Amino acid sequence: MRILLTATALSLGVVTSFSAGAAEPVSSSLRPVLRPTPVAYVSPETGAAAAALAAETMSQLNIAAESPAPARSLRPRLRPATLGSSTAAPVAHSAGFQSWIDAFKPRALAKGISAPVFDSVMARVRYLPDVIRLDRKQSEFTKSTGEYLASAVSDTRVTNGRSKAGQYDRTLRAVEAKYGVDRNVVAAIWGMETNYGSYRGKTHTPSALATLAYDGRRATFFEAQLIEVLKILQHGDTTPDNMTGSWAGAMGHTQFMPTSYADYAVDFTGDGRRDIWSEDPTDALASTAAYLDRMGWQTGMPWGKEVVLPAGFNFMLASGPMKLPSEWARLGVRPADGSTLRDHGEARILLPAGAKGAAFLVFRNFDVIKRYNNSDAYAIGVGHLGDRIGGAGGLRGAWPPGERALKRAERQELQSLLTRAGFATGGVDGKIGPNTVEAIRGYQKRIGMEPDGHPSVVLLTQLRG
Repeated sequence: MRILLTATALSLGVVTSFSAGAAEPVSSSLRPVLRPTPVAYVSPETGAAAAALAAETMSQLNIAAESPAPARSLRPRLRPATLGSSTAAPVAHSAGFQSWIDAFKPRALAKGISAPVFDSVMARVRYLPDVIRLDRKQSEFTKSTGEYLASAVSDTRVTNGRSKAGQYDRTLRAVEAKYGVDRNVVAAIWGMETNYGSYRGKTHTPSALATLAYDGRRATFFEAQLIEVLKILQHGDTTPDNMTGSWAGAMGHTQFMPTSYADYAVDFTGDGRRDIWSEDPTDALASTAAYLDRMGWQTGMPWGKEVVLPAGFNFMLASGPMKLPSEWARLGVRPADGSTLRDHGEARILLPAGAKGAAFLVFRNFDVIKRYNNSDAYAIGVGHLGDRIGGAGGLRGAWPPGERALKRAERQELQSLLTRAGFATGGVDGKIGPNTVEAIRGYQKRIGMEPDGHPSVVLLTQLRG
């Protein structure tokens, strides 16, 4: 998966949203596109037989499969879970939950789900109170970027990543050749999302989604996810017993939401199934690369590079103009590892912890990673973990002690105090957008601070004083 790591956990997962010093935002949605064309590839790391899996699926469902229809996409997100194993015996529902299932059936059938599939799958569905408890427990994430990266790119995760990358080297190279996405970035997402497949979630996905749809807070969204799950089972991409994932419905080695799976998952092994749940991660890794490719990944371009800023650097340039690395070099910006950065494309300066913290030069592929999880910290984590898997060393920049992300109430207070001081933020909504960043810079210049636009604890304390 920095800076103002202001992350608010949403019902789909821990989505960290950052401000100030943060990279410019990326679009939160993308026009639906056709699924990537499947490519036949038989993984050397697995001996699974497609025919046996197909027989198992049909035996469990006791029906003929139908092809799933494409659906709108959503960024996949990680949510850990250990709830409701799919192998648990069906239990009695409350009258309200059963009534909801009965009312949902005609809507599902209208979307192409056959009655036998619906009846077979929904007979196994249980209402999961713990899912609602977790959905309600939306605590804000306020770690500093340095704390986040210490965990996300730990020595253990790096070591395991290098081991897994070696084990699946042929698969990852084939995926990179097909989609043009850096294989180490694909491996890093695998590591960030499920610790290389070691923790994919144990919650029965249909039960989790039915519970959330019945709850009603985001009924339309979760009902759409549940319909896609029914299509997956109808098509036979996996078996009902394998249909487990996070408490909020994210599935497989790289945590796809069902609608994202519908639009972007691929059958890379050529066995007729897009199986992201298998012990063999081939389809999941290829699906992740296919997703990033569709989001605009540019082959040969790095995600970014840690840099050292010169004395007297104009911090008004942070999170601002895009320049070629050679142009930044003329301004005194240089790679922290002493290397030379070629002109792979335009990049911008990112200061995840403000002027006193580590600095990065980030390229357009950085924003492509953010399409997987719209968080600067996550994108830095993926990029840096990928670099480490590829053999690079650790980061060199400092992380200011005591720095943390502001909570939503603190961000709102910051905006109110800035407005009162004469620096309009365009509203008090707790979202640190361009207007708030400019207001912060205006105030910073007034009191003699570096105008990095970073909404820090120190800044808030200064405003309160």
